[in-house]
Amino acid sequence: MLGFGRSRHRFTTATAVFGLLVAGVAVQASAAAPAAAATPHRILFDNAHAETAGNADWIISTSQPDPLGQDSSPSAETDWTGALSSWGVALQKTGDYSLKTLPSGSSLAYGGSTATDLSNFDTLVLPEPNTLFTTAEKTAIMTFVKNGGGLFMVSDHTGADRNSDGEDAVEILNDLMTNNSVDSTDPFGFSIDTLDVSSGYPAAISDSTDAVLHGSFGTVTKSLIADGTTATLKPADNSAVKGLVYRSGYSGNTGAFFATSTFGSGRVAFWGDSSPIDDGTGQSGNTLYDGWNDTGATNAALALNATEWLAGGSSSGGGGGGTCTAAQLLANPGFESGNTSWTATSGVITNSSSEAARTGSYKAWLNGYGSANTDTLSQAVTIPSGCAATVNFYLHVDTAETTTSTAYDTLKAQVLNSSGTVLSTLATYSNLNAASGYTLRSFDLSSYAGQTVTVKFTGTEGSTLQTSFVLDDTALNVS
Repeated sequence: MLGFGRSRHRFTTATAVFGLLVAGVAVQASAAAPAAAATPHRILFDNAHAETAGNADWIISTSQPDPLGQDSSPSAETDWTGALSSWGVALQKTGDYSLKTLPSGSSLAYGGSTATDLSNFDTLVLPEPNTLFTTAEKTAIMTFVKNGGGLFMVSDHTGADRNSDGEDAVEILNDLMTNNSVDSTDPFGFSIDTLDVSSGYPAAISDSTDAVLHGSFGTVTKSLIADGTTATLKPADNSAVKGLVYRSGYSGNTGAFFATSTFGSGRVAFWGDSSPIDDGTGQSGNTLYDGWNDTGATNAALALNATEWLAGGSSSGGGGGGTCTAAQLLANPGFESGNTSWTATSGVITNSSSEAARTGSYKAWLNGYGSANTDTLSQAVTIPSGCAATVNFYLHVDTAETTTSTAYDTLKAQVLNSSGTVLSTLATYSNLNAASGYTLRSFDLSSYAGQTVTVKFTGTEGSTLQTSFVLDDTALNVS
């Protein structure tokens, strides 16, 4: 920790402003299902982790990996066999989706050559896994999401150990998030609660702009919980986390039954029970429950809208519908070219050894003087339609302040229009966020389609006791 503040940097201010092309979103369809996309969204359902153990039957079809082998043109849930057949058939009928299953006995991998390698898919669905993921699988899943993939995690109540191996979905999914080689520091901004909530109809929040709650497949009002669990949200760890459906009597950061978040360039969804995705039909001998068609809930719309959002196909939440070429658009994203491509206060972009870069030698170091000052860092962005866009950066906060309650020094991450008017404050950090190491922060910019905006960081420091806001490894990914 720096106790007395640093001396002024002696670098010139960057003057180049780099124009970026970022994503937009398609107009939301009003029909029950969207028109067929030029490039189908590719979804992989996992069946390699005991998803059919006990009475569970969490598959879209017994034909694996390709459900079309059972029926190439399904029209009803019984045309495919499995308790998730309604989910699969509903997606297949739109013409927008290419669905596959990772069969039992297989392993999740990323960057390989097999047909079920995650690099061939837009979204991975984990429908109540009942065996732990291996170290290699966890690396594959987290890298897939970080690089732009969608991850749909369906849990169940604590103790739902269907194969009696000592692990249930709560433990398995928490292990994925907290014990992986990519990022184990609460990467998605939530943890799954060790609970067994017997029953209820959790209600959706009021947000007409949310693409999961108001998507192409309908409006979500309630879900179903029949022995399930919830999640505790931690927005200080990932400000993108958002609770969409809450257990009765809960709101804010507790009791979230359905939640979304982002990580790197990817998107994440969590559902606290497998009952809502169960359509009551499956392989002979299984005891199933029809939560999919429960008239007291809107589970089908929630599952389908979320799948669309995760795959980048929904409107309000961003998505390209297959028209975007994936790319990282920030110039000099890790600052290793020194004082170029950014507009910054003198001395902000530096290779000073007083604060370590996350990678390489250079970083952007705002404030840290122990005296009243303001530092800024910005880069301009022109946003076209056709892509989903996410801005990411790693932030380290170092302070000499001793308070645990007062934000004396702040860093704002904002989006401005071409006139300099603030369109959105993505987040505000302060001396209260001080911690060792860097933390990944991610924000969706897809809603700024068709506009020229500036991504800007503004650090403001008080008159005594330094706080340093150090940024590194930024990215603006489109897909």
